[in-house]
Amino acid sequence: MKTNDSMDFKHNDINESFQSHHVNKELLAKVIEGFPYPIQVYTLDGTSVAVNRTLLAEYNVSSPDMIVGKYNLFNDLDIITSGQIDKLNRAFHGEVVIFSDVKVPLEGIAKRYSIHDLDVEAVYQDITLFPVFDKDQNVAYVAAFLVNRRIYRGKEVIEKAKEYLESHWKEEYNLDKTAKVAGLSKAHFIKLFKKNTGLTPHKYYMNYKIEKIKEKLLDTNLSIAEAFAACNMNYNGHTARIFKEKTGLSPSAYRKILSLTETEK
Repeated sequence: MKTNDSMDFKHNDINESFQSHHVNKELLAKVIEGFPYPIQVYTLDGTSVAVNRTLLAEYNVSSPDMIVGKYNLFNDLDIITSGQIDKLNRAFHGEVVIFSDVKVPLEGIAKRYSIHDLDVEAVYQDITLFPVFDKDQNVAYVAAFLVNRRIYRGKEVIEKAKEYLESHWKEEYNLDKTAKVAGLSKAHFIKLFKKNTGLTPHKYYMNYKIEKIKEKLLDTNLSIAEAFAACNMNYNGHTARIFKEKTGLSPSAYRKILSLTETEK
């Protein structure tokens, strides 16, 4: 209840701030520029007429000229297919309208503004639309106020997946579970993981597992088969080949080199 009351107060406070300037474009521009949250203002036909610096920085857009006068809310396919046009229209008829926990269509934004280095995989926002009235109390503009609730950045997502793989290396590799931890589809997860690590998730998992087997091979009290078994991998011709592909040596040759190194010490 406390959080909701706080948000209602914030919405009312911002709404009053917008209403107090009516349609004075210069004052309205100063108001939105001073807010630490992304804001975009639309004319009645849905065309963007103003954005603040916070919004430009949020999506790494280089200039307001890429948006102002060119983007139209009602022509956005992501909005059209969302099924929320009727609710959106209410703001253009004088209501304050709130959309909660909306997943931002980042792919569409990146394509629209030719953004190639947006290191964000998913953003969820609360979006509040405020009508701005003229002196006769007719709607002149609509301002969209955006508050990020959850942000999933590419590197953070991959670090989370790597941590999961490293914590479950004794278990069989499971792409479904790993992608779920990352919160991505399997295809997107594999692509993003390789982009950030240079490896597929499975290769990363196998490399980590082989490192653990190498550690076990240091223990001469264990046979090679027992060293593999301790890492939940059967020792056979197939797994011996995998080990050699990863290290350049067979398990027995690797252990022999280790013993020679220890003897020299």
